[in-house]
Amino acid sequence: MSTQDSGAAAAPAAPAGAPGKKLRPARTNATKQRLFEASMELIGERGAAGVTVDEIAAAAGVSKGTVYYNFGSKSDLIAQLLRHGVDIMLGRLQAIEGQASDPLEAMEGMVGQAMDFMDDYPSFARLWVSENWRTPSEWGKVFAELREELLAVIRGAIDAVADRYPVDRSIAQGSLEAATLGAIFVVGLDRQTYNPERTREQSIAAIMTIMRGYVLH
Repeated sequence: MSTQDSGAAAAPAAPAGAPGKKLRPARTNATKQRLFEASMELIGERGAAGVTVDEIAAAAGVSKGTVYYNFGSKSDLIAQLLRHGVDIMLGRLQAIEGQASDPLEAMEGMVGQAMDFMDDYPSFARLWVSENWRTPSEWGKVFAELREELLAVIRGAIDAVADRYPVDRSIAQGSLEAATLGAIFVVGLDRQTYNPERTREQSIAAIMTIMRGYVLH
């Protein structure tokens, strides 16, 4: 932990029951979104270990005390921002539920929403890919929980496909879920970093080959 971060223990404690000290939920959400966007930009440039709370707070336009008071240590801040990012992604994936009667079309729409998320938050994708499989990881437990939530959405989409179409049951569904989730992040990040000329539709089609190969013809 950097010297800038060592001030976590010195953050002032709010008096019990003191009104107006803790941010209201709406303000907390707005603050968290500003911190999320600012920290993702900085982390995308230098990695989580290379960014201080001072820098994140300054980029978000809030005081370091506000960060510590509402989110605790730098480690807790990063953990909550990871949670915030996945909540945004989950909201987008779940928003399209029921919009297509064909489960393959529904899954294609879900992948499209994921690609849009990657376009909006490429630094989150970099953080996810760089830290998710790091061993040991400071945020290993958080990543495991968030990964399972994303896999659960993919699992539901795969189940819907399997209910409608004949599928290759010799393929382990857990591996299929992991392949789909991994492809979403890697294809989205690869497009952002190395192949910006690739269209959104091309990226979606590439990921959907996983599911179309699962369906027997």
